[in-house]
Amino acid sequence: MLASSGCRGVDDLAITTPAEPTEVDTIIAGGMVFDGTGATGRSIDIAILDDRIVYVGEDADARFRARNTIDAVGLVVAPGFIDPHTHADTDLVSSDADRRANKAYAFQGVTTVLVGNDGFGNYRIADMASAAIESGIGTNAAWLVGFGAVREEVLGRVDREPDAAELAQMGALTRQAMCEGAWGFSTGLYYVPQNFAKTEEVVALARIATEFGGYYDTHMRDESTYNVTVTGALAETLQIGREAGLPVHIAHIKALGPAVWGHSERMIAMIEEAQASGQRVSADQYPWEASGTRISNALVPRWALEGGLEALRERLAKPEQRLAIRQGIEEAIERRGGADRLLVTGALGEVEVETGKTLEQLARDQGIAPADAAIAVLRTGDARLASFNMNPDDIAAFAAREWVVTGSDGSTGHPRKYASFPKAYRDLVADGGVMDMARFVRRSSGQTADIIGLQGRGYLKPGYFADVVVLDPESFAPRATYSAPEELSSGVVHLLVNGEVVIRGGAHTGQLPGRPLLKPASCAS
Repeated sequence: MLASSGCRGVDDLAITTPAEPTEVDTIIAGGMVFDGTGATGRSIDIAILDDRIVYVGEDADARFRARNTIDAVGLVVAPGFIDPHTHADTDLVSSDADRRANKAYAFQGVTTVLVGNDGFGNYRIADMASAAIESGIGTNAAWLVGFGAVREEVLGRVDREPDAAELAQMGALTRQAMCEGAWGFSTGLYYVPQNFAKTEEVVALARIATEFGGYYDTHMRDESTYNVTVTGALAETLQIGREAGLPVHIAHIKALGPAVWGHSERMIAMIEEAQASGQRVSADQYPWEASGTRISNALVPRWALEGGLEALRERLAKPEQRLAIRQGIEEAIERRGGADRLLVTGALGEVEVETGKTLEQLARDQGIAPADAAIAVLRTGDARLASFNMNPDDIAAFAAREWVVTGSDGSTGHPRKYASFPKAYRDLVADGGVMDMARFVRRSSGQTADIIGLQGRGYLKPGYFADVVVLDPESFAPRATYSAPEELSSGVVHLLVNGEVVIRGGAHTGQLPGRPLLKPASCAS
């Protein structure tokens, strides 16, 4: 057991400025350095010894003898990017070292990933950190404790409120996770069984994260018109933050589906009103018009998923319940803009389904309605969907806000896992001209570190950990597409994680220098 109550993080998160050495491991020379603060770039050098930055300034070669020099002339040098919303959990614990290298993120310039989002985070933080150390990982990893995992452990997947003893048990698991180094409390109130919880239940557990200086990260209860509407869900999110007394971070902020296109204006106003009253609110965003989900999550009524997919199949076998489920699926298809906007990107379970076709095309091939095509898949499995249900104007409106940072919500079958940071760069900086490089780097590094609470990361400063990306601003671009979602991005020339070179000259070195980053905590044993 790596950590227990009374634990500290695996990494020494203290920022220390060592005495200036005469010899260093690496000098990154002559690049245009953006330090993560939002300051204008400067053509200067960076010197690294062991896992720390020891110098940021001019003429490093005159001050130090370096074992290795990286020529960064004509390139951008920035803090390694930090992704606040990923689903890299399974990659990081894989028996396959190539998966643990986390190349999908490394080739985007990402050096730290947060996992446990959407309420799915395992509460056994110490075990996951131990596994990362023993097996080796390519990027740093930080964890959130997930409401879904905690609730399911105590109550299963049933639709009911916990009694006092059960709520206390959920609280104990949440506290255990915070003691072991979780950075905050994560929910996905749209998903079963989390959607069965009332606001008060969420507040009670979020207060435990407050005790540890954590934050509240949420996939809101609704991003469309499924239940309380996107603005109703935002109001609940802000209420949870106020009543629990902790910062709020909204996952993959969006207005999903034609019925709520344009609602970004009201959402932004609500958030900025809350900020003006003193509440800390932030959000992350991926730069894609399609979300990534499953047929079950996107289309099936929540009540029909109580007990999981097997319980759903039992309901589908009963004509009256099947009719109600089918009606709910039809409504959800319409809510998401139609079956022609739902692209099947992968099969799950035993089902045989043709990928690369829309639900509309699958239905036409079978001579049935789209709702029946969805039900046919669900009878034996499930399928991943890319759901094209966002409006470019809403995406642009959110992207322009100073409180929005870059994130991927990276998941299998969607190009966002492999290409969100370079796509955001192309859309916002290189091609779109919406923001300058300094702002893009800040929203992808230092600002995200501040939201999570990471110390010694996200900035290029003496004493900080040497997580550094060196990229070519001309070729930094996405290569993954909806039809080929697992293509590595281009343009990261060099990448260092904790001072070790992970990408050199555009090629992965095979090194696994990532570390578990645990939030320091003081807990009674």
